[in-house]
Amino acid sequence: MAMSVEHGEEVGEIAETFKQLGVTDVLCEACSQLGWKTPTKIQVEAIPVALQGRDIIGLAETGSGKTGAFALPILQALLETPQRFFALVLTPTRELAFQISEQFEALGSSIGVQSTVIVGGIDMMSQSLALAKKPHVIIATPGRLIDHLENTKGFNLRALKYLVMDEADRILNMDFETEVDKILKVIPRDRKTFLFSATMTKKVQKLQRAALKDPVKCAVSSKYQTVEKLQQYYIFIPSKFKDSYLVYILNELAGNSFMIFCSTCNNTQRTALLLRNLGFTAIPLHGQMSQNKRLGSLNKFKAKARSILLATDVASRGLDIPHVDVVINFDIPTHSKDYIHRVGRTARAGRSGKSITFVTQYDVELFQRIEHLIGKKLPAFPSQEEEVMMLTERVAEAQRFARMELRQQGEKKKRSRDDTNDDDDDDAEGALGVRKKVTGGKKKKWSFLRQFCLTAKTKRRSFFIQAGRCVDAELRSRSPL
Repeated sequence: MAMSVEHGEEVGEIAETFKQLGVTDVLCEACSQLGWKTPTKIQVEAIPVALQGRDIIGLAETGSGKTGAFALPILQALLETPQRFFALVLTPTRELAFQISEQFEALGSSIGVQSTVIVGGIDMMSQSLALAKKPHVIIATPGRLIDHLENTKGFNLRALKYLVMDEADRILNMDFETEVDKILKVIPRDRKTFLFSATMTKKVQKLQRAALKDPVKCAVSSKYQTVEKLQQYYIFIPSKFKDSYLVYILNELAGNSFMIFCSTCNNTQRTALLLRNLGFTAIPLHGQMSQNKRLGSLNKFKAKARSILLATDVASRGLDIPHVDVVINFDIPTHSKDYIHRVGRTARAGRSGKSITFVTQYDVELFQRIEHLIGKKLPAFPSQEEEVMMLTERVAEAQRFARMELRQQGEKKKRSRDDTNDDDDDDAEGALGVRKKVTGGKKKKWSFLRQFCLTAKTKRRSFFIQAGRCVDAELRSRSPL
C-alpha cells in the first residue's frame, strides 16, 4: 500500500529553493543555469522522498516538471556512487526519450554525465556501439530496449540502480505490458523505482504492485483538471466546413503559434498540405514519418521557424514545447482523458493559453463526456459564418491540391518501400495499427556474401589458369624440341 504525500505539508510550505529540498550545490547551479528558479509542486513533493531512497508514484498534471523530479535525485545518487548503466528511463515515445536525454545531459553537464537514447527508427548497430561505451543513463522505449537485451552481445542491466517509468499509463495503454514484464525480470530487485503517470489507471495500479516496494505516493493533482490560465472554447460546425473554419480561426488569431491535433496520420498530412497551399507555415508530426523527419519538424517548431504544428496524439503527452499559444482539437479525441493532455500543450509553466475544440454533428456525445470529465461547461468561440463562407472556394481549391500531393507522396513511398525498410515497430502510433517488422535484412546480407565469395572464387580460378599458361609457355620455350 502506498503512503501518500499531499502538496501543502511542511516541506511544500518552506521549500522555495532546490537547496532546501536537499539538492547538492553543483546540481543547484545546473538548475540555475537552466532557468529553474524555484521547484515545481511535484518536485517539492518527490525530490526529498527520492533522496531518502524510497520508491515513488508521482501523479501530476502535464507540464509540471516531472523530469526534474526524477532526474535530480538520480544524478545526486550518481555523484555519491559513480557507476555505468546506473539508471534506466522508459518512455512511450521517441520524441519524449530525446527530450529527457537533453535534460539529463544539461543537468549533469558539469559532472560529466553520459546518456544514450535507445528507440526504434534508428540503426541498431550505432545504438549497440553507444551501449558499448557504457553510459550512466539509458533512455529507451520498451520494444527497442528488449531488442538489444536479446540481441546485443555483452549488454545487460544486472547492475542497474534506478528504474524510471515516465508516462506509465501511456506505456501500458500502448500494449507494452509484455516488454515491461520482460525488462522487470532482467533488472535487479533491489533497485529504486520511480513511476510517474498523469492518471492512476487499473493497469498502473497492477504495475505498481509488481514493480514498487512500499512506495510513497506524491500527488499534486488528484482529479482530472486543466490549468487555471487556460481559456477553453468549443466551436460547433458542420463536418464538411471543418477546413474552412480552421482557416478562419488561423486568420483571426494570426501572430500566435498553434498546435492542431488530428486523429490520424493521413489527416495530419492532408491538413498540413492544405494549409501550406494557402500560405501558412504548417508542418506535420506523426508516426508514419521517419525519426529524422519527426525530430526535424519538432525542432523547427520549437525554434519558431514554423508557427503551426499539426500532430497526432504522439505529441500530446510529455513533450515540452514552451511557446504554444493556441491548441486546436481539429478532430475531437475519442478518449476524454486525451483532451487533458492535448490542451496541456499550452498554458504551461504559469503562462496563459487558449484551446478550441471543433465539434461536428457527429461529435456531440464525445464533447459532453469531455465537459463531464473536466467538470465545466465550455463557452462557444465567437465566429462570423459569412466570413467563413467567403473562404470556401479558396479552401476547396487547396483541398484539391492537397489530395493530389498526398496521392503523389503515397505513390513515391510505395516505390521506395521496395528498396528500403524502416524499423518502426517501437512507434508511438503502433497502438493505432499493426507494428511493422523489418524483413529481408539477413537475406540481403547473405546474398551479398554469397556473391562476394563467388566473385573471389572466379577471380582465383582465373588467376591460376593464367599462371598455369605462363608456366607452360616458359617450359616450352626452354625445351630443345
